[in-house]
Amino acid sequence: MLSTEHLENGLWFREEEDFKVAMNYVAIEAARHPEVAVLAFTLMSNHVHFVQKGERERVEDFVNSFKRRYSMYMQLKYGIREFLRNNGLDIKFIPYEDEAPERVIAYVQMNCVAAGICAHPSQYPWGSGNAFFCSTPLRGKRIGELSARARMKLLHSESDAVPKDWMVGDEGYVLPENYLSIREIETLFHSPKRMNYFLTSSSKAKKRLEIADEKLPAFRDQTILSALPDLCMSLFRKESFRQLLPEEQSEFARQIRFRFSADATQIARVCGITYAQAAALLDAL
Repeated sequence: MLSTEHLENGLWFREEEDFKVAMNYVAIEAARHPEVAVLAFTLMSNHVHFVQKGERERVEDFVNSFKRRYSMYMQLKYGIREFLRNNGLDIKFIPYEDEAPERVIAYVQMNCVAAGICAHPSQYPWGSGNAFFCSTPLRGKRIGELSARARMKLLHSESDAVPKDWMVGDEGYVLPENYLSIREIETLFHSPKRMNYFLTSSSKAKKRLEIADEKLPAFRDQTILSALPDLCMSLFRKESFRQLLPEEQSEFARQIRFRFSADATQIARVCGITYAQAAALLDAL
């Protein structure tokens, strides 16, 4: 399993379009690395997880190449240089025995549920959550049906690596079903019921149950982030969090908590500060 470090004071994905671009970059890397089997993955607001099978060097190159592509996109769109330069990559070897693959796949799939974003991985579009044991046929257009200009606009890349028979869904990205090792995973789990057992018994599911009585985030990071400029302007007649005075930043943090049921961790991500700074702002008089 390959996982990036969590960005404490920022977001990989600021809006839905960023998720779509990243989904297409995963497809490009899957096409460029046919020797790497993509078993499962999920794109979260401030980190990503991949479960892959292959030689370590090729698997690591897959994710690092994906990070480079997305970092370049962030620089072009938001002017953020070397966005993921210091974002570390954690690699864990998973033995293909003793139900270890089932457990790690369930762990990755349940990230969105543990974060309070949805009730089941199949409801989360940014990853492989809805790809397995699905009888619904793929809908969309084949890459080959698009013009060269349309392909470049869709993929945000001049790469021709993506096979022309791969399908693009109505959501605007290459469907993961094109490159995931679906038959291998379904054979591994045997049945939807057994897969669901691992999902509901994973450590991520247990975490969700442990905090079920607490106030979970009610809004996605991207929803809050898009609302912050208007909130900042309405409260302080200033355009951004960075322009606020210390006492205004403290009030702004409390307003985010009140209006969006956000905790210090989420406030830190959307404001681009550390958890310690967010907690201090919330505690300030």
